[in-house]
Amino acid sequence: MTVHFIGAGPGAADLLTVRGRDILASCPVCLYAGSVVPPDMLKFCPPGARLIDTAPLTLDQIEAEYVKAHEAGEDVARLHSGDLSIYSAVAEQTRRLDRLNIPWRMVPGVPAFAAAASLLGQELTVPGVTQSLVLTRMTGRASAMPEKEKLAAFAATGATLAVHLAIHVLDKIVEELTPFYGADCPVAIVARATWPDEVVLRGTLGTIQNVFEQSPVERTALVLVGPALGHKEFRESALYDPDYRRRFRS
Repeated sequence: MTVHFIGAGPGAADLLTVRGRDILASCPVCLYAGSVVPPDMLKFCPPGARLIDTAPLTLDQIEAEYVKAHEAGEDVARLHSGDLSIYSAVAEQTRRLDRLNIPWRMVPGVPAFAAAASLLGQELTVPGVTQSLVLTRMTGRASAMPEKEKLAAFAATGATLAVHLAIHVLDKIVEELTPFYGADCPVAIVARATWPDEVVLRGTLGTIQNVFEQSPVERTALVLVGPALGHKEFRESALYDPDYRRRFRS
């Protein structure tokens, strides 16, 4: 028996990895976060599978489901939105599984920032503009940000920022970032990327609050900030330059 943590991706069922789909199809038990994993994803589960929406459950109740499946010798597919490597709450579950000597494994998924970038049709790193992407968030009810991980500290680098789980404090994001990037810096808000009701909002640090206030976006949105979102004039990468020597080019 194994608990398979599967990154379900940003929303669209066809963005689930082939590995994740095949494991999902083989597990008689599926735990999924119903608030962020679309019902369409469950079509890959085998007939008669026990489906458990974890949105209303506590961690103790989720653990109890793992124990129940373990005692029955049933593999479990545990679906989390996006990718498991960031803001997934997987670490606290695997720690408990280790204490219980219940085997587990992880299957990666498409992260929210990648889905958002595809929807925007943009590369988040642009030659000569920025070569770094910072994945971060703001302090919220679930957990506070470490003292050294302030938004201003990341902004000082000039990198592209992908601010998760923070649409409710957009005003604070604008206030903290404007001194570093300027009011004309491009901003994009992407909500529910790849869902049927996906929303894209564009503006600048000086205008995005007004754009947001006139939109239907309430939660589950990613805020992207940085000059790379607006640069059209930049030098081309040397990678494909005819004078660039590489072992794959004669």
